[in-house]
Amino acid sequence: MSDEQPELPSRPRIRASDKDRDAVLAVITDAVSNGRLDPEETAERQDEAIAAKYLDELMPLIVDLPEGHDLHRLLEAQTGGTTPGSQIVPGNRPAPLSPLAAPGTSAPVNSVAIMSGREIDVPAGTAEVTTYALMGGDNIDLCEVMGPGVTVELHSFAMWGGNDIYVPPGVRIKDETVNIMAGNEIRQSARGDGSNGTLVLKGMSLMAGHDIHLAKGYRGKDQGQLT
Repeated sequence: MSDEQPELPSRPRIRASDKDRDAVLAVITDAVSNGRLDPEETAERQDEAIAAKYLDELMPLIVDLPEGHDLHRLLEAQTGGTTPGSQIVPGNRPAPLSPLAAPGTSAPVNSVAIMSGREIDVPAGTAEVTTYALMGGDNIDLCEVMGPGVTVELHSFAMWGGNDIYVPPGVRIKDETVNIMAGNEIRQSARGDGSNGTLVLKGMSLMAGHDIHLAKGYRGKDQGQLT
């Protein structure tokens, strides 16, 4: 009896559409704007994207660009796995600087703090957090939820209080809050370039405000604040 295993049929390659090529070109343009590619690399990748006939030829062009994380994952799903040169971590483990879960797959987080506060570890997949603080506030750890392409909205309503918010490196902070005799302090060390997601601050503060810190060791509850 032969020990040879029958050879499994190979999966057919999927041809790329104009929309696929345009999406990859848009990622390359975003990466250039963020200073990730030099002119020679940019021209080379653009030429390869335009000439690509198959999806697996597009994947290596964006695998090392945080701006293209979501698109790469979509192409990977369509092609049925990794391709030569794509450098994806095998198994179900996320690649470095990748979200642990897709945004919106976890329920919104809500908290009320009246002359008190608590530790909140926002779980991966959460897209929205809402807090109410009166003469108090929470310590909010966003290290597990953030990742490339992730946007988290934090709706905070505070009076004579506020929250301490901890983010990992690379998170862009957008402050869209309304403040009356109040304001938020975003530490310089916490001002990322967006390569690890975006945190949008919303809500209103009266004689209050929130502090956003860079997390040390990726766990805000185990650390002191950075200045």
